[in-house]
Amino acid sequence: MATAAALRREGRSLILHSPTVPNASPAAVSAAIARSTGVSQAAMAPLGVRTVSTQVVRNRMKSVKNIQKITKAMKMVAASKLRAVQIRTENSRGLWQPFTALLGDAPSVDVKKNVIVAITSDKGLCGGINTTSVKVSKALHKLTSGQENESKYVILGEKGKVQLVRDSKESIEMTISELQKNPINYTQIAMLADDILKNVEYDALRVIFNRFHSVVSFKPTVATILSPEVAEKESEAGGKVSDLASYEIEGGETKSEILQNLAEFQFSCVLYNGALENACSELGARMSAMDSSSRNAGDMLDRLTLTYNRTRQASITTELTEIISGASALEGK
Repeated sequence: MATAAALRREGRSLILHSPTVPNASPAAVSAAIARSTGVSQAAMAPLGVRTVSTQVVRNRMKSVKNIQKITKAMKMVAASKLRAVQIRTENSRGLWQPFTALLGDAPSVDVKKNVIVAITSDKGLCGGINTTSVKVSKALHKLTSGQENESKYVILGEKGKVQLVRDSKESIEMTISELQKNPINYTQIAMLADDILKNVEYDALRVIFNRFHSVVSFKPTVATILSPEVAEKESEAGGKVSDLASYEIEGGETKSEILQNLAEFQFSCVLYNGALENACSELGARMSAMDSSSRNAGDMLDRLTLTYNRTRQASITTELTEIISGASALEGK
């Protein structure tokens, strides 16, 4: 009785048998209670099997409330940044589209040296945008690799690096992180593109990023930039680049020099737009993920509140029952 009274003072009640399985062992009942309340068995009493402590439930409720506050704050921060980045993203689309109209886009071109530039984020908690980029990168790497062809990675973003280094460490040529530490601007991206072109040999650069459509929608996109030599071969073979012959060239530059300048400028423009598109998709995915997390925390809080109220009410009912039983026993004497 002393043990039972002590347990009730703590807001707990002693369970003598399982209501659903009469012959269940104490360990089985303890495990069932832990599963139903979301509290570990360590919170159960060592003496017999008890219902969950109201203090443990209160602590769990406090933790869930704090997590919900954090997820709501992260959603609001992502929403405040999204609009500004979205405007810059839409404006940047006009930079590389003229190159596609002039030079075309040849995703199926077969070359010996392929470089896959995968744009990912440095931070997590943004849904599956990084996983999507990595999956597309791996599939493209598999398609462009062979006995005569080689394919290398240039990875932008810490999350893409972490996933690709597991099984493709030998194929990684460069990794760049903290791209979004400061607001993305063209000068920063142009210097980055120049650094990549100086350190990587390529016949075709394939830039992979998530194109932003809406807060809940983004599309994996591959943009292909050919080297000046390959572009000239495509031009001689009657490809899209052959349209350059219809333009009048000023300044005494040769066609090779013009293709060299165009390739470098095209890569920096595509990389700039890809970084902005991916940043916009990241913020939209984070908004959606944090909204879902906040709603899940609310649902968990409702279940914990119900568990807390039931435990508290059971303790009060037990106390009243024992008081009435004691009073009846005294009257009987």
